[in-house]
Amino acid sequence: MNYEKLELLINGEWRCGSSSKNEPVINPATDEVLGLLPHADSSDLDQALSSSVDGFHVWRNMAPIERQAIMEKAARLLEVRHEEIAINLTLEMGKPLVESRLELGVAIGVLRWYAEEGKRAYGRVIPSRIPGVRQMVFKEPVGPVIAFVSWNFPALNVMRKVAGALAAGCSIIIKASEETPATCIAIARALTQAGLPAGVLSLVFGVPAEVSSHLVASPVSRKLSFTGSVPVGAHLQKLAADTIKRCTLELGGHSPVIVFEDCDVESVAKQAVSAKFRNAGQVCVSPTRFYVQESVLDRFAEAFAEATAKLKIGNGMDAGVEIGPLIARRRVIEMQKFVSNAVDQGAEIMTGGNHIEGKGAFFEPTVLKNVPESARIMNDEPFGPVAPITSFKDFDDVMARANRLSFGLSAYGFTANGARGRAIAAQIEAGMFGLNSFMIASPETPFGGVNHSGYGSEGGIEGLDAYLRTKFVTES
Repeated sequence: MNYEKLELLINGEWRCGSSSKNEPVINPATDEVLGLLPHADSSDLDQALSSSVDGFHVWRNMAPIERQAIMEKAARLLEVRHEEIAINLTLEMGKPLVESRLELGVAIGVLRWYAEEGKRAYGRVIPSRIPGVRQMVFKEPVGPVIAFVSWNFPALNVMRKVAGALAAGCSIIIKASEETPATCIAIARALTQAGLPAGVLSLVFGVPAEVSSHLVASPVSRKLSFTGSVPVGAHLQKLAADTIKRCTLELGGHSPVIVFEDCDVESVAKQAVSAKFRNAGQVCVSPTRFYVQESVLDRFAEAFAEATAKLKIGNGMDAGVEIGPLIARRRVIEMQKFVSNAVDQGAEIMTGGNHIEGKGAFFEPTVLKNVPESARIMNDEPFGPVAPITSFKDFDDVMARANRLSFGLSAYGFTANGARGRAIAAQIEAGMFGLNSFMIASPETPFGGVNHSGYGSEGGIEGLDAYLRTKFVTES
């Protein structure tokens, strides 16, 4: 096993923390200790903040084409190590190796897209009401950035923030998840080896609450970007208010899937299984509430359960595995609670429903039918391999139920009626909507939610603009 060396990156230097604190990184499929991750103490964090100011002044003054060249070189270095990094991603996160390869490939694509888009941070000239006066709008980097990311996509979650900030000309301090650190370290190594100046990117780890409170309290950083849960996002937003930091918050979701009787029910069920159980259901835009028109409920549920029962579960490093472990045993316990609560309220288990004995954090991919709206799984994001299915009568009924929660990240609808599809898109409370498709994300499109799922976007021109501020100049 050639697991990444676990270190901090501060002011261009790879090192251990100033304190002796560390924590083990565990393979969720085998319970094996992969390595010991050093923690940053307050002095390390202060050095990271100080160096981010110096790095920002260097990086912002480089021509966008120079920044693009460094980011492109980093992309090529990541491609050289693609297989090695993907293996480490699977070891620390658990997802099947084929998914890790795909995730890393998408992350490299994000880096390349932002590198190019950074050359197009255009301003504009506004015609003046006064002869001889020029009115100009400039876009400039917002300043040093701090970012915190969750563990479920160790490459993509990190890259969306790092690439966006760098393309805009910002420096960034990122605290990746302590459960999946190696992938972020590999990305940072590629960028430093590509010639990124010292201080432009810092990477720290530690007790999440301690690190985030220290970094957010500092007036040095001008922007906060966070991917994670709603409660943590709300807490960080409160902390950021003291120093008037702008925020991008990509928080939790609970994505409704609306299936009308006029679609190809069996085909949609097959697509839904792939989307639902990708990454063992540990996806913020995972389809998590299945509303199926009552006339086709049985057909959909049976096709969905049949396909689910065929999924091969196991160590993500093993050939043919389609669903790996959850990130840790604590999540297995939560899945059991979701299932028990639903069954207690009348839901039927069509397949799965149990944890798997032995090493690793495994839970059977599970399908529940006739789940009442009062069940916990219909109200709290499960973030795991459990799919609840229920029926609806008509358009008004399902739209009211799909929109009743405070979440608003993603949603999906399937119908052969074009007018009905457009009506769903117009009325659904979500930042992203897939009509007859579960594919809603790419480097060039905005990714973000509404309501309690956060605000701001990553990806697309919106993702670049999140790291820019506007300056108006008038000249006579």
